[in-house]
Amino acid sequence: MNNNYMWYHSSVPATARQTSSRQTWHVTLLMVLAALFVFLPFSGLAQATRSISGRVTDANSNALPGVTIIIPGTTVGTSSGSDGSFELQVPAATTTLAISSVGYTSQRVDITGKSTVQISLQEDSKALGDVVVVGYGTARKEDVTGSVTTLTEKEFNRGTFTSPDQLIQGRVSGVQVSNNSGQPGGPATVRIRGNSAVTGTGQPLYVVDGVPLDGRTARPGLVASTDVGAGADSNPLNFLNPDDVEAVTVLKDASATAIYGSRAAYGVVLITTKKGKSGAPILNVGISNGFSTLLRRPEFLNASQYREAITYYGAPAANDKGGDVDALKEILRTGYLQNYNVAMSGGGETGRYRLSIGYLDQNGIVKKTGFKKYSANLSTNFQFLESKKLGLDVNIATSQFREQLANITTDAGFRGSLIGQALQWNPTQPLRNPDGTLFVQPGDVVNPVASQEYYNDNSRVTTILASAAPYYKFTDWLQYRMLVSVNYNTGERRTSIDQRLINYPGIQNQGFASIGQNELTTQQIAHTLTFNKQVTDGLNINALLGYEYTKFANQGSNVNAYGNPEQGGFGNYGLDYTNYIQSASSGSRLLSSFVDPSSELQSVFGRAILNYKDRYVLTGTLRRDESSKFGPNNRVGYFPSFAIAWDLSQESFFPTERLTQLKLRAGYGRTGNQEFPAGSAQGRYSFNNLGAQAPLNDANPNLKWQSDAQYNAGIDVGVFNNRLTLTADYFYKTTTDLLFPQLPGQPAPPVQAIRWTNLDGEIVNRGVELALGTTIVTNEKVEVGFNANATFIHNEVKNLRTADITTGAINGQGLSGVLAQLITSGYPINAFFLPQYTGLNEQGLANTPGAIAYSGSPNPKTLLGLSTNIRYGKLSLVANMTGAFGQYIYNNTLNAVGNVGQIGAGKNIALSTFENPVKESIGNPSAATTRYLEKGNYLKMSNLTLAYSFGNIGSVFKGARVYATGQNLFVITKYDGFDPEINTIKRGANQVPSVGIDYLAYPSARTFTFGVNFSL
Repeated sequence: MNNNYMWYHSSVPATARQTSSRQTWHVTLLMVLAALFVFLPFSGLAQATRSISGRVTDANSNALPGVTIIIPGTTVGTSSGSDGSFELQVPAATTTLAISSVGYTSQRVDITGKSTVQISLQEDSKALGDVVVVGYGTARKEDVTGSVTTLTEKEFNRGTFTSPDQLIQGRVSGVQVSNNSGQPGGPATVRIRGNSAVTGTGQPLYVVDGVPLDGRTARPGLVASTDVGAGADSNPLNFLNPDDVEAVTVLKDASATAIYGSRAAYGVVLITTKKGKSGAPILNVGISNGFSTLLRRPEFLNASQYREAITYYGAPAANDKGGDVDALKEILRTGYLQNYNVAMSGGGETGRYRLSIGYLDQNGIVKKTGFKKYSANLSTNFQFLESKKLGLDVNIATSQFREQLANITTDAGFRGSLIGQALQWNPTQPLRNPDGTLFVQPGDVVNPVASQEYYNDNSRVTTILASAAPYYKFTDWLQYRMLVSVNYNTGERRTSIDQRLINYPGIQNQGFASIGQNELTTQQIAHTLTFNKQVTDGLNINALLGYEYTKFANQGSNVNAYGNPEQGGFGNYGLDYTNYIQSASSGSRLLSSFVDPSSELQSVFGRAILNYKDRYVLTGTLRRDESSKFGPNNRVGYFPSFAIAWDLSQESFFPTERLTQLKLRAGYGRTGNQEFPAGSAQGRYSFNNLGAQAPLNDANPNLKWQSDAQYNAGIDVGVFNNRLTLTADYFYKTTTDLLFPQLPGQPAPPVQAIRWTNLDGEIVNRGVELALGTTIVTNEKVEVGFNANATFIHNEVKNLRTADITTGAINGQGLSGVLAQLITSGYPINAFFLPQYTGLNEQGLANTPGAIAYSGSPNPKTLLGLSTNIRYGKLSLVANMTGAFGQYIYNNTLNAVGNVGQIGAGKNIALSTFENPVKESIGNPSAATTRYLEKGNYLKMSNLTLAYSFGNIGSVFKGARVYATGQNLFVITKYDGFDPEINTIKRGANQVPSVGIDYLAYPSARTFTFGVNFSL
């Protein structure tokens, strides 16, 4: 179970929590339906007597979608489609249209006697600045001094995604997004400027419409039978519908992130959802369907090769069972998906709204797996009083997603999880008996089809993220704003193992069932006062003062049991065991519950941006955080930053005929990290089922913040009217006071309690980021653009004055207790330290390995993102590629499942093992050495989209567009595993996560999607 820190006996029935969850979802639906009826009256007035149509473009003749076209003084209007075209029914007496779009100068267009118009909008530098979202507000683009990257919907990755973090993979320099699992809805690891997480996830802080997220998921962890292991977590961003996201802003350096203080050590990602626009109601519709297949697979012996191998290795002839099966193929399938999104938006000058509903149903490529999500999002913006100085913004995002999960885990016992069972299955052994029943026999060899059929694991997570933000504008330059929000998440997980799966301990004639429930709640209130005024000739000050209070709560429970063997176990009643778990043997039932101590964060912060004549910019921030997580002696932390910028393009001597822009930036800041369990600075105890207490962790009143200090220097260059742009940044980030759970030394007490402490050492990430953007050709008919970003990172642990920290568990038969990674001074974090493989001798046995030595880093040295967009008329092509280079991957799958010893036990082996030039002895031990350490370099075609824009069809369909998208089309790599991008994170007793170890993960899929978008 997630956050498994405080346990005690609970007699609260599980059904009570189930009822609560259902009520929560019903209330949410009622809220959304009520909102729909409330805002339907915004429909506006339609007195159309004539039609006016046209097309909106920018100064370079590029189509501008989403531009608002409205009759002044009314709510009658529309928005331009994906090709910039629009059509509007207007009263006959109408002579003028108002045209507006964020980032462009508004226009009034005369339509007297006209039926068509061509409109060209000019960029407004001041308006463009308004769309740069920074912490707790916005800033003009010219005022940005830190390393900040914003992606809008046009720049997102294309395809079907379950969470918005996948929209930016490979699109932002300095940011690595890698999938931990191919399971639909599976988690991703997001690293901003390198890895510095000794403990915790190392994930950035996500802020949605001004609301910081908890970063955890309410889905309970896997509680199952012995040898099943622990599966991958769910993605905490799954509750958001990517179709509702308008922009993603990544704050990378400390001068930009320090405003978030103790939660910003790993960077900040600001997610802005779509809002309503003034005009008549518009209904946007998106429909897509598609399918997924296996991307690639490691090569194991087929039946013919296996028979050759039996003879070659002198294995028992009885290992040939006479059949011909592909066990991996038998547990896989073509996974179909369907995705539907509908959004209604509109409003007038004093009130705008947007209501969206989404449905996603995606089957996994592994049978009996899938992801299904229902989502709804409501956004309203109101202005009150005649002066329109009083306003209210309301955002409500609610969703429920359901996951069907497989027994694919990262630390399964020697019997293996589902993928390992399929890979090592004897390809000559039929999976079914002649009568069609599953072939199951006692022992450690598990039939993967039986394992899949007899295992059931289903979860449900319901989320509500709601915020209300009233504000008052005292003047044009002084505004007060209050934000009140609640983020409520509840999750349930039901797991059962059929008693016919006799290979696992305790299952035969019993069966197993588990029901887990979690509840996460975050409450926040924030007050901000914003000052933005030109105080003297040429000097503008944008200042912010704020106060914020946040409270976090987390609790859960679990009941699990084995069936009563004296009554024939759970039996076979056509129901899942979790539906009559009360029939289990009373002696085998285990009831548990936990509650984390509530943690509170109270903050005061300020920021000032001084801009002199758009040439010289100075930014300073300071935040004071007080957190109940830390010891009483160190609960307060201060996080300052400052940055400067010089825009040479505004100087009189600047050669504007050659360069469009040349801006220099430099900054420094300090941020913190409090990503560790609540109550870890306190002395805490747990209860077992008999009421006995055991210590969980010792108190440490001196526990303090983990701190990150970062320097950044950058340059922004624009050439040929910004048709060629280059952004380059150098960063140097040092992480100190490393948070770490220490175990007691020897002689250790009978019951060990960890003690969280701050390690004396540093983790340094330094490097260079480059981002290149080009517009090669642009006119009304043809557009060609190319973008690239590259990041070069050096990672090193320094001055660690403690014993080396071990991690990187290697799993599999004969590999218990093996660790492959160290955190030690002078090397990258999670560096591989392995015995050196020296080859095989003449008898086919491994030579005595060399000494344990540094063998490579799991952290990439180079990240690469490439994208291109081509448009010819109404036909367009967009392609995005991602890559990582310089890292090593430990192929735990090959080590544990594909080694030669398997064939002696009647199991399959890897083709590379069989094709080894030296005949290997089947008695050769499967030791963990550099033999299984491989280069992980790869370049992947992440997504490619071919689209055709029909524009308006008749008087009903507007901006119609059809498209075909391919995701994960191919990967160029020499790595032998399923996918070099996948990382199976494993944690040992010291809670230190591993990096760069591939062990039987859910395989990656290649996905094809076909869809249509249009408006009504």
